[in-house]
Amino acid sequence: MTRTFEEIEADDGTRLRLWRRRADAGSAVLFVHGATYPGRSVFALDADPAGESWLAACARGGRAAYAIDLRGYGDSEAPPELDAPPAANEPVVRADAAADDVAAALATLLDRHERVHLVGYSWGSMVCGRLLASRAVEVVSLTQYAPVYAFPDGADDLPDDPDAYRVVTASEVRDRWDAQFPAGVSPSSRRDEGTVEAFWRSLRDSGQAADRDGAPAVRAPNGTLADMAAAATGTPAYDPAAIDAPALVVRGSFDASATRADALGLYDALGAADDEKAYAEVAGGTHFLNLERRRTALFDLVSGFQRRYE
Repeated sequence: MTRTFEEIEADDGTRLRLWRRRADAGSAVLFVHGATYPGRSVFALDADPAGESWLAACARGGRAAYAIDLRGYGDSEAPPELDAPPAANEPVVRADAAADDVAAALATLLDRHERVHLVGYSWGSMVCGRLLASRAVEVVSLTQYAPVYAFPDGADDLPDDPDAYRVVTASEVRDRWDAQFPAGVSPSSRRDEGTVEAFWRSLRDSGQAADRDGAPAVRAPNGTLADMAAAATGTPAYDPAAIDAPALVVRGSFDASATRADALGLYDALGAADDEKAYAEVAGGTHFLNLERRRTALFDLVSGFQRRYE
């Protein structure tokens, strides 16, 4: 069950990378990453010394596991705007374009598997929500993990007029993660230093590698920030009431990005039947719970929910 990959195309011809493990099972799970980091880094970090990746755990549990790099992320094709100066263009890769990529991946998986579960992470939950709310796609369950939806607590940290993309350094990656932990909680008590190092290496080893003022960095499309700013000002990326697939909303209790109020608002608004939707929290997890020591609690919880629909 080693990690491999394949290339697929979106309807507009954009080349997309799909990371995978165990492609021969009847049930499959497609994981969709968030605003900054690609599928391999957040779901398939094989070099992590702290434990197995979510993709590996999923495959070990008997399902085929796939993680997509959306356009402009990881090893998928990047829009030409990412090769121009950041201020030269509007934010690229909005949720609707990313939803096209997920639709292409789902079509590929449905050709080879009987059932497909969908997992959206952070901004990826917006992408998955937009896809399911606006198109006739076939999934047996939806998990919205660490979701950002309507920002009822406000979003003061979002820029008013973002560039086409942003460039993020290693120290900023670490600082963003560290800031998730409440006062009095040491990051080292919840995650391994080797995980942080492996995570950064995987980012630099991808097509997102860049530099900023001579320092190693990665670039990330800013369509995500435009989507989140729109949601925070009353125009969410999708209508949850239009989604009737069985749905799980799950977050870490420390998560300062996907807040409890936002996650519960999403849960309440989902159109799934009352006995086919669930809300859960994993104590002590941040927005990066999938890379922290309590990750197995998250993996088991999501797997158990998916098992109900197989």
